[in-house]
Parts: sequence; structure tokens; C-alpha cells
Amino acid sequence: MNTLDIAVIGAGPYGLSIAAHLRGANADFRIFGTPMQTWAAEMPRGMRLKSEGMASSLYDPESQLTLETYCKKNGLPYADVGLPVPLDTFVAYGLEFQKRFVPQLEDKKVVSLKPSSAGYQLRLDDGEVVAARRVVVAVGLSYYQFVPPVLSGLPETHVTHCSKHRTLDRFKGNEVIVVGAGASALDIAALLHQAGAKVRVVARAPVIRLWDPPAPPPASLFQWLREPMSGLGRGWKLFMCAEAPLIFRLMSVEFRLDKVKRVLGPSPAWFIKKDIEGKVSLNPGLSIQNARVENGRVKLDVANAAGAGQTLEADHIIAATGYKVDLRRLPFLDSDLLAQIRSVENTPVLSSNFESSLRGLYFVGTSAANTFGPLLRFAVGAKFTARRLSRHLARSAMRNAVRAGTSQASQQIVKASNKNANEPANIRQ
Repeated sequence: MNTLDIAVIGAGPYGLSIAAHLRGANADFRIFGTPMQTWAAEMPRGMRLKSEGMASSLYDPESQLTLETYCKKNGLPYADVGLPVPLDTFVAYGLEFQKRFVPQLEDKKVVSLKPSSAGYQLRLDDGEVVAARRVVVAVGLSYYQFVPPVLSGLPETHVTHCSKHRTLDRFKGNEVIVVGAGASALDIAALLHQAGAKVRVVARAPVIRLWDPPAPPPASLFQWLREPMSGLGRGWKLFMCAEAPLIFRLMSVEFRLDKVKRVLGPSPAWFIKKDIEGKVSLNPGLSIQNARVENGRVKLDVANAAGAGQTLEADHIIAATGYKVDLRRLPFLDSDLLAQIRSVENTPVLSSNFESSLRGLYFVGTSAANTFGPLLRFAVGAKFTARRLSRHLARSAMRNAVRAGTSQASQQIVKASNKNANEPANIRQ
């Protein structure tokens, strides 16, 4: 079996951006996955991105195909800020990026990843076994869907995660409770209303807060110094998160975990307000105590902050309760390999080059957010990631090649010396 240098698992914004940079560096790699799968198959049609247009690109080495370039080429509306990006536009753009910069993508699923003498062994869903010295795990959110324990025991006929619904027409005329207070919750609640469902949002948070509308870019140096603009938004806090992920990595574990949870949390986007106001029943400040199915309906026992309880019922519950990174949820990771990865709260501890405690095994995207900060939770983080990781991998490959060449030359010198030593003296002279 020939040993590949680099294998990339995942073909979302991070995997594709990294592959585009590796291809530009003429690296020896293969990439596996369905292009833009999470976005194309696990988010509801009609949704709009919370990220601004300027922060919703994939990244090739020369920045030839940005979202702005794609939209202008195809006559689609675009603005750096203030104009929400439709999900379908983002998916189509990602697929175009893949065809142009990562044409060798293999639409195959990795079902097993385990250590081997060469580095790592990957088994694909078609039975092929691949040996690779280094592996980049660039999976998206698909494996990290989170449903609260109080709901997870109910049958999928009555409770589903929001990622299970690409379309919502089936809920026309139904009563649906959406659990959650973030962007996913209000997005899907608005789309359910448009599909003809009667919708109620139930959230533990005391208040459902929407993101503020984006401010225009700073018009002067003074304004920029007061509130610098970055791919994560305006203000010094967001600017530092966007521009200094390597500094963020040096902060204490407690600091990093807290900021990843709190900075740019799951708050709904500003533009969803007109789609839910007066159309969707919002019920914040309620915690679910119990859930059950009776007579074909789901019943939730809830309580407010004062302890007063009530029972809500519906035909279906949609858990828009987000995602939680947990390496144990990656089914392709070999159990022995998983046990050797150093982690904090089941997320990998990474070097400044995204390398885990296992040499040659790298994690990027949301899986790396607890190391590098909130930037890695958004598509805009693929730029920093692709540039830094591809440079590291290319340098490592060059060093290995030099070592291999030096070793080979040394072996040849030793062989020649041994040969000379065995020759008759008159020939040596």
C-alpha cells in the first residue's frame, strides 16, 4: 500500500479551503467528504446566514473566488454588511469553489481512522483502505448535534433536532414547539410559520435577545480606532478574537472555555425580527422538567423562575438546541486512538499548528474553537486556518523529504565504503 502524505476528512468551508491551499502548494493529499454537506442537507431551505457577506467566503490561496466575486458573476445581490446571505446562495457558491479549486474531492465517507506504522490508516465506505502520514479532521457540525437529555429519550416521530429538517411542509396545520433561544430556534420557527404551522418557542433563557443590526464600516481612522471592524463584527473584543487566535490560545483554559461560550453566542440575527414578531409565540424563562408522549401528542411539563409550573403540548417538538463538540461523537475515531488524544471537556488540546497530542493528527473548525477561540466557529475562520495549517504541512513535508534524502545519501556512502573496504588493495590504489 502506497502511503499518502496528507488525508483531509471533511469538505465544508474549512476542508475545502485547506485543500485549495494544499493543491496550490502541490502537496500530496486526498480529501474525502460530500461537498458542503452540513449546509446543503442539514439546514432548512430558506434560511439566511448570520455571518455578514464579508465573512462568508471560502478561501483559495489568491482569493480569486470570494462570495462577492461569485455573486457579481452570477448577478446575485451582495453587500459586505447589512444584506443577509441566503443559504442556497452560500451552498451554490461553495460547490462552485469546490469544482474550481478542489476538483479531486472524493465523495466518500471515512468510516474508520486508526494508527498504523506509517502514521494512520483510513477505511472508506467503499472498502478502500488508505495509509496517510498525517490526517486533518475538518468535519463540520453534523456529528455534534445536541438534544437535551430530557428530550433525547422520546421517539423521533415526536422529537427531532432542527438539523433533521431541510424542508418543513410536513408540519402544515400542526402545532410545533421549538425549544431554544438561539439563531437556529428563531430561524426554524419563522420558517415553520411560513409553512403553515402553529409555532411556540420555549426557552430556558429569561430573555430572547437578537443581535443588533450591523453598523456601517468605520468612515474614518478615528472611528476605526474606537470600533475596529473585523470578520466577526465591530469592536475591540471581536477584533482581537478575529485577528489574534494565536494569542487567544495562550490564555488560561478557564478563560478560553468561557469566551467561546459567551462571545457571539447563539443569539438570533437582527433580520429575523420581522418574520416572528406577532407571528410566533415566544415563551422565555421556562425550563423543561419532564417530557412524554400521550395519545399521539407530546407534553412538556415546564416551570418558570419562580417555580410555577404548567403543561404545554404539541404535535411535534423540534430541538433547536445547538451543537456540542465531543470527540466521542466521531464514530470513525478508533477507540485506542481516541483514548490517546489529550482533551479538555472532550475537545482536543491543540498546538499552534492545530496538531493534537497525537503526532500528525490535526483538528480544525468548530472542533478547534476551545483552543483558538470563537473565530473557529464561523466560516471566516477558514482563512486563518487554511493559511497557517497548509504552510505548516508544506514545511513539514519538505523537512521530511530532506531527512529522507540525507538518510538515503548516508546509506549510499556507507554501502560505497563497505564495497571499497572489500576490494583488493591493488584495485583500491
